[in-house]
Amino acid sequence: MRRPPEVYVLVIETGDALVQWVRTGIVLLVVVLASPFALYAFNLGYAGMTRQLTYHSHLFLPDGVVSTTGIYGHMLAGAIVTVLAPLQLVPAIRRRWPSLHRASGYLVIAAALVAGLGGLIYIALRGTVGGPIMDLGFGLYGAAVLLSAFQAVRWARRRDLRRHRAWALRLCVLALASFLYRVHYGLWYLVTDGIASQPDFLGAFDLVQNFAFYVPYLLLVEFYLRRRPTPALSTA
Repeated sequence: MRRPPEVYVLVIETGDALVQWVRTGIVLLVVVLASPFALYAFNLGYAGMTRQLTYHSHLFLPDGVVSTTGIYGHMLAGAIVTVLAPLQLVPAIRRRWPSLHRASGYLVIAAALVAGLGGLIYIALRGTVGGPIMDLGFGLYGAAVLLSAFQAVRWARRRDLRRHRAWALRLCVLALASFLYRVHYGLWYLVTDGIASQPDFLGAFDLVQNFAFYVPYLLLVEFYLRRRPTPALSTA
C-alpha cells in the first residue's frame, strides 16, 4: 500500500527539525563549557586594561602601553567572540530574530578584529613565551581570525549567504580555538601527566600544539563544506 506524499513530507520535515534541535543543543553545550574560560579571560582582560597588574601577571608592562593594551584587549574581545560566535550558528536565532543576528554578528566581527589585531601586536612587540615557533603558530592563527572576520562581513554585505556562512563557520571554529588549546593541555596532562611538555613550551607536545589547536579543526570545516555545501542564497 502506497503512502500519500504528505506522509513523506512530514517525515522529512520532522527529521530536519530534529537535526536542527540537535545542532542547537551542541552549540549551547559548547557555549556552556567554554563560558568559564571566557569569563576568566574577560575578567583578566578588564583588570589589565583598568589596573596595574605588574605583580600579578608577566603580561603587564607599565612602560609597554601598546603591547599591554594589545594583549588585554585581545583577552577582552576574545572572550566576547568565544561566547557569541557559536550562537550565530543557531538557526532559530537567524530565522526568528534576524535583526538580533545581524547586530550580534557585527559585534562578533568587531571583537574578532580587536582580538586578532591585539594578539598580533603583542607578538610583534614582545613575542610569545614559546619562542619563534609559537610566534609563527599564534601569528598565523591571528591572521586567520582577521581573514575570517573580514570575509564573513564582506560576503554578508554582498548578500552572498553561502560564502558568508562558510566564513562565519570558520570564524566560529577559530573563536573556540583558544578554549580548545586549554582543553588539549588539560586532557594531555590528565592522560600522560605532561609527557613531552615543558615549562618553556619547547617540548614536542608544546610545539605541535602551536598549530594543533586550530589547524585540524579548520581542515574538518573544509571537509564539511565540500561534502555538504550550503545552498546559495541571495537574500538575507
